[in-house]
Amino acid sequence: MVIDLRSDTVTRPTAGMKEAMFAAPVGDDVFGEDPTVNALEEKLAGLFGMEAGLFCPSGTMTNQIAIRLHTRIQTEVICHQYSHIYLYEGGGIMANSLASVKLLTGDLGKITTAQIAESINPDDVHAPETTLVSLENTMNKGGGSIYTLDEIKPIHALCKEKGLKLHLDGARLFNALVETGESPADWGAHFDTISICLSKGLGCPIGSLLLGTKSDIKRARKVRKVFGGGMRQAGILAAAGIYALDHQIDRLKEDHARARALGEILRKQSFVTETLPVSTNIVIAKLVGITPEELLQKLAEKNIKAVKFGKDLVRFVTHHDFGDAELEEFGKQIGKM
Repeated sequence: MVIDLRSDTVTRPTAGMKEAMFAAPVGDDVFGEDPTVNALEEKLAGLFGMEAGLFCPSGTMTNQIAIRLHTRIQTEVICHQYSHIYLYEGGGIMANSLASVKLLTGDLGKITTAQIAESINPDDVHAPETTLVSLENTMNKGGGSIYTLDEIKPIHALCKEKGLKLHLDGARLFNALVETGESPADWGAHFDTISICLSKGLGCPIGSLLLGTKSDIKRARKVRKVFGGGMRQAGILAAAGIYALDHQIDRLKEDHARARALGEILRKQSFVTETLPVSTNIVIAKLVGITPEELLQKLAEKNIKAVKFGKDLVRFVTHHDFGDAELEEFGKQIGKM
């Protein structure tokens, strides 16, 4: 048995998802003629109460399109220093949008209204114009930490007051929503654009969507074309997304329960000093007496995969291919170390 906890992106399509993919009617999406892509875009936009959606190959692309929409040369993005858009998207803010970035610190990867207010640049020739605030929910580097609507509402109000756009990297937003019980439509009401990933906890083989106004999504289609993201008979992939939205959201709670159990197992090990609070499906363990590289090698010898996540940190991510049997085996193997 190989236990792969590197990411929830390693999931494989279920039998039902494959069946839906094979049966999908398709057309040329660049011409707007793929009925399954159109249905997916309408379905997810409707779920969040937003006007339109755009299907793209990756969450990096949907985030970078949003940044392009909301910035221009010599403007600035405010985000947490651990944000995916800054750390893990290849310098795209600079390369794709020629924009600057202001990095904030914050507990478990989250930033506050007060921090944002203090970080908005004045109208000064020496400073880039602040145009965009970007948040991430759940927060990957924060151990899957969650923003709640009560935290979002004042940030949204500040952005409206200051004329700033507000983007959400919601790669794992459904993981947050199944925990809080909050409505997707309530979240849609507080952001100009939202990026939703289908290939993480929802288990699709590929794909993310950008949600926004009709005018923003019309512009986004042109940016997607420039980025090389125009796909043809993409309905085969979009069908997986429709299936996931219909069948794979509620079961995210199972991933969270197993993540909490996995965190408990790790906390009992002599080489773990602590784990970050486990809110969703991400477990980050802080090590002592062993380097991440050494631990990963020992785990690999037991057919367990994880990833280094900092100088003394290792990340484990649960998903639908990690069930009770895998959890039990993980506990057995790590207890022998």
